[in-house]
Amino acid sequence: MTAPSPALDGDDYDEFGLLEETAREWGVPVPPLTPRRIEVETAPGQTLSGILWGDAPEIVFLHGGGQNAHTWDTVVLALGKSAVAFDAPGHGHSYWREDRDYGPWKNAEAQATAIAKLAPNAKAVVGMSLGGATTIRLASTRPDLVRKAVIVDVTPQVNDPSRQWTRADRGTVALVGDDPTYDSFEAMADAAIALSPNRSAQSVRRGVRHNAKKTPDGRWTWRYDRLRAGGRPSSDFATLWDDVSSIKAPAMLVIGGASKFVLEEDAAEMKRRLPGLRVETVAGAGHAVQSDRPLDMVRLIKDFVFGE
Repeated sequence: MTAPSPALDGDDYDEFGLLEETAREWGVPVPPLTPRRIEVETAPGQTLSGILWGDAPEIVFLHGGGQNAHTWDTVVLALGKSAVAFDAPGHGHSYWREDRDYGPWKNAEAQATAIAKLAPNAKAVVGMSLGGATTIRLASTRPDLVRKAVIVDVTPQVNDPSRQWTRADRGTVALVGDDPTYDSFEAMADAAIALSPNRSAQSVRRGVRHNAKKTPDGRWTWRYDRLRAGGRPSSDFATLWDDVSSIKAPAMLVIGGASKFVLEEDAAEMKRRLPGLRVETVAGAGHAVQSDRPLDMVRLIKDFVFGE
């Protein structure tokens, strides 16, 4: 059992109060960008939330299933560019859909509206896992908004039902199917730490705090709409292969070297459909490359997106 962290398990949570600790852990300066929580109405009664770093975002970040915009904090700090990271529908502080359809098709519709309003001139969209699948859809259907696409550890084959993964293979993704409530913040953090071998315990605690909330009875639960079986109408991503084939923008696929989510044949099929695709593998990173090896992620983004 890990020791309680008073800075994280209290009710006086400041979502931006942990950035200096994050910067110290990774040895990066805190850039002169003021992050702030923003909201965008994407349809009547549907408000997408996000974090805006600076003004006129140069880059857009989309997170994976069961995550939120804060998963990109370290990357944005190290990158030092104006950016916007959105909470996907059903996640973070964004709206929950009545039909509970959080697949890349519906997500792309909502996030395209938000990008058009807040970052119409962004140089690239970077998406991981579900966010990467959403980026594929966006690059295919809204090329005006996706000038370059960075797809992190996902292909349309990711939900192939014939593939069997262990709990360790799935990492923290496995928590999406667990009991959603915990008796304490420490218990919640411990569950995530046990499935995050490539990250420091304190880094995981910060991530959990961004993704957690207290229930009225004093217990803790995740800050997303649980994707229960039967509640995921768009869980089969295979039809996105057609979208991959239609992408015209320069694209890069980033694979976690320790991840099981993208097989060699998946990357080969991506390359066959997108001959100009750049494929990079980050050694020592699991599925969440941005969390396990954020500085490597930044190096790739700087080179591919900004030519630095």
